[in-house]
Amino acid sequence: MTVTEQTITPATTGERADLLAMLAKHRHFLRFTTRDLTDEQAGMRTTASELCLGGLIKHVASVERNWVGFILGGPSAMGDFDQMTEEDFARREDELRMLPDDTLSGVLADYAEVARRTDDVVATLPDLDAVQPLPKAPWFQDTHWSARRVLMHIVAETAQHAGHADIIRESLDGAKSMG
Repeated sequence: MTVTEQTITPATTGERADLLAMLAKHRHFLRFTTRDLTDEQAGMRTTASELCLGGLIKHVASVERNWVGFILGGPSAMGDFDQMTEEDFARREDELRMLPDDTLSGVLADYAEVARRTDDVVATLPDLDAVQPLPKAPWFQDTHWSARRVLMHIVAETAQHAGHADIIRESLDGAKSMG
């Protein structure tokens, strides 16, 4: 079964509630790393990596937006990796840093909107077993992913980047998310 439209609104209990709770937890830790920071601090690199806190949040929002688009619309929502131009790659790189017109509040607001959409999809998706064929890209090994697997991937991606963000923040001013 593939997903083409949302027609049933199951209660957000059980597995759906668990997915939303785990996602909310990791989103909180990611956002929490930016507490009390200026726009300039959110854009600072504090490690050998190119990553900054604002860029990480932009990246996680973009990834979540694209994967939820995939759940609803299939591989075309992810773009054609074989046809990516230098401009496409530059846009992806811009997701990992704060640009001159970016503000931390704007980045956080965009992420909140993406999160609301994802939460709505989790709550209303008729079937977490619905599958979509993955787009062609060198890192995909399977041919199809269920909505459930995509959501677990979003949770894992968010958790991984929340850890990155914690290291960046501690390197910035010693603040930690935990401990």
